Amino acid sequence: MLGDHCGLPTDRALLGQPSKTGFCCKMVLQAVSKVLRKSKAKPNGKKPAGEEKKMYLEPEHTKSRITDFEFKELVVLPREIDLNEWLASNTTTFFHHINLQYSTISEFCTGETCQTMAVCNTQYYWYDERGKKVKCTAPQYVDFVMSSVQKLVTDEDVFPTKYGREFPSSFEALVKKICRHLFHVLGHIYWAHFKETLALELHGHLNTLYAHFILFTREFSLLDPKETAIMDDLTEVLCSSPTGGGSGDGASGGASGAQNHVKER
Repeated sequence: MLGDHCGLPTDRALLGQPSKTGFCCKMVLQAVSKVLRKSKAKPNGKKPAGEEKKMYLEPEHTKSRITDFEFKELVVLPREIDLNEWLASNTTTFFHHINLQYSTISEFCTGETCQTMAVCNTQYYWYDERGKKVKCTAPQYVDFVMSSVQKLVTDEDVFPTKYGREFPSSFEALVKKICRHLFHVLGHIYWAHFKETLALELHGHLNTLYAHFILFTREFSLLDPKETAIMDDLTEVLCSSPTGGGSGDGASGGASGAQNHVKER
């Protein structure tokens, strides 16, 4: 998973590294294995009918954050900063952090455990460069996402970094597409791999990342409310606090419908 792009100082600060690597890794794997042995999740990551309660919505877990910073203030476009520059900088940062967050549970997200890219009752399909619909496993989908985004953010014609270079006219549309795919990855982590994230004690990082990402995309209308409706229950809890952003549009009305059809239009 694009390991070369997971070593930024900000990424290390976000997710941290244990000091005694070998010993800690062994303890972590033991903890995760213990959790997974108790799990009754089906191979595609969905819970049986009797276990529909979402663990990530339990108050003891939603309260976990790595900072109480007012993200509503952080996402606002600063004065004298070009909008496209702001979108580019934040989109690239979110890409690195979400890629890093996924990498912490990637060994548990396999073609066998996650046979489809599922979030709740929605199954996502990938569309190749020719627009062909491709059914794939969750790890394949995530790999497609990260590879395509990596290609875009390192393309000087799309994400220019040199003085005098202009952003393409289609830049905002490309950012929206990237954010939609990154949202799918975050949703899958919560839906299919929250137990592993909890065992790794990284749920506070995940909650903080999700809240920041959602508030940013809301600030600049980068995600269609119908697209995010499937996670509105979590968004309501994490974003409708003093940290702001919680207009709650579609927070209840659109969720049930969104769970019954395939995304990736």
